[in-house]
Amino acid sequence: MESSVKAAYVFPGQGSQAVGMGKDLYDNFPSVKAIFDAADKALGYSLSKICFEGPEEALKQTLNAQPAILTVSYACLVAAREANEDDALPPASYVAGHSVGEYTALAAAGVLTFATALKLARERGRLMQEAGAKRPGTMAAVLGVDESELNKVCAGAGVVIGNVNCPGQLVISGDKDKVDKAVSLIQAKKGRAIPLAVSAAFHSPLMAPAIPGMKAAFASANFVKARVPVVANTTAVAVETPDAVKDELISQITSCVQWQKSVEFMVSKGVNTFIEMGPGRVLTGCIKRINRDVKTVNISDLKTIRIIPG
Repeated sequence: MESSVKAAYVFPGQGSQAVGMGKDLYDNFPSVKAIFDAADKALGYSLSKICFEGPEEALKQTLNAQPAILTVSYACLVAAREANEDDALPPASYVAGHSVGEYTALAAAGVLTFATALKLARERGRLMQEAGAKRPGTMAAVLGVDESELNKVCAGAGVVIGNVNCPGQLVISGDKDKVDKAVSLIQAKKGRAIPLAVSAAFHSPLMAPAIPGMKAAFASANFVKARVPVVANTTAVAVETPDAVKDELISQITSCVQWQKSVEFMVSKGVNTFIEMGPGRVLTGCIKRINRDVKTVNISDLKTIRIIPG
């Protein structure tokens, strides 16, 4: 790519998974096969089979979906580095990931090894699924209501904003009956609210029971200083030290994912190209709505693995 390119690598979160993801890369890149083999060995079961063959219900389970998305996203990064010679793949000036995608970003930045990031994502998924079972909740995407107005609705209904993804796309999170109440209030304001097919109220106080277990998991994991600044979900600023990273990962369990602000921060630092690596195109779509002037590239399978210079 041109020397004027200043790139950020971004990694998707839960909801982007699809049965079959990563299979074509696995079949064509020895480096990707090694990643999936390492994932299966680290976890002690065949995550690769769940990714490639499903069943979909197994892949959708939070404790499988989170490590699966991390593995496929990291595989996309490894394959892109192998496939793009002559500096066609620009180095990352920043990395960021949406929700569990933040763990992929930490692996990409060298804060965690792939195996450590994978085990932590699996534990995060397990603990969050457990928290959701203890106190069932849900989420809903909200369209046509601005953030300040939605904050008032949330306060009245007893829920929170779990994601600020891009202009016009916010997500609320909380107890099911309270989310239902918020949906009614939103509809009364002529907004739209679409229930999401999730098993829990992610990025809300309902996930607090997952925090002690994650702190315990971090205590036995090796975090090192980031080689590339990682833009944090909750603060939308760059973090690099192990302590700052750990604080962010704990905070994001119960706090809002500030994706729009994260992208705006990177743009303010000169990023003009965002490369989404992983299943789906959710982040690419959001980034285009945040800033129409930046270039977006999506790397998700064999067809999209080669970046065209310029």
